[in-house]
Amino acid sequence: MRVLIVEDDPSLTASIAEGLRGEGMAVDVAEDGAAGSEMAAVHGYDVVVLDRDLPLLHGDEVCRRIAADPGTDARVLMLTAAGGIDDRVAGLGLGADDYLAKPFAYRELVARVHALARRSRPAPPPTLERRGVRLDPMRRTAERDGRPLALTAKELGVLEELVRAAGAPVSPVHLTEKVWDEHLDPSSGVLKVVVHRLRRKLGDPPLIETVPGHGYRI
Repeated sequence: MRVLIVEDDPSLTASIAEGLRGEGMAVDVAEDGAAGSEMAAVHGYDVVVLDRDLPLLHGDEVCRRIAADPGTDARVLMLTAAGGIDDRVAGLGLGADDYLAKPFAYRELVARVHALARRSRPAPPPTLERRGVRLDPMRRTAERDGRPLALTAKELGVLEELVRAAGAPVSPVHLTEKVWDEHLDPSSGVLKVVVHRLRRKLGDPPLIETVPGHGYRI
């Protein structure tokens, strides 16, 4: 899952980003509305956590642009210090999918991000299964033929995307978009290393197939 945080409070941004990364999410950050709007238009985010009162471009306008973009399925969780009913109604009217007033409980924010991410894709079952692999995205656990798999966050993220594809090839571009943040160098070979480790941990018989020119599939 890939998340964009658009927030001009550095300490709050760092806190949210650290927590979401601890949940296995790939997280990018933007400190103003203009940068956030540009990033949302370029990258395939599942969820955008958006502060309303932003410099350079107000969060309301960022929200409008995301909602009006036919090329994005991103869901918007709007954050604001104004928690009155009129403010919530206004925010939802701009195209936000959910609304959270500051200060908020971190556990609630995580739960709302997970809920919005599920809405950004066709509704999956609580656990994903393919070829003996069972994966629980919420609990961040996976097993093969009943054997628990000790996976890193990136290995689990790649496996989740492959299982979700139900046998269709998944391109390296898609995997890096969904599992890593913007700081990944596509030429670094990190994805190949993670796939290699994942194959080793999955064991025999081999599950992950390389499809020349298309990527990987199970």
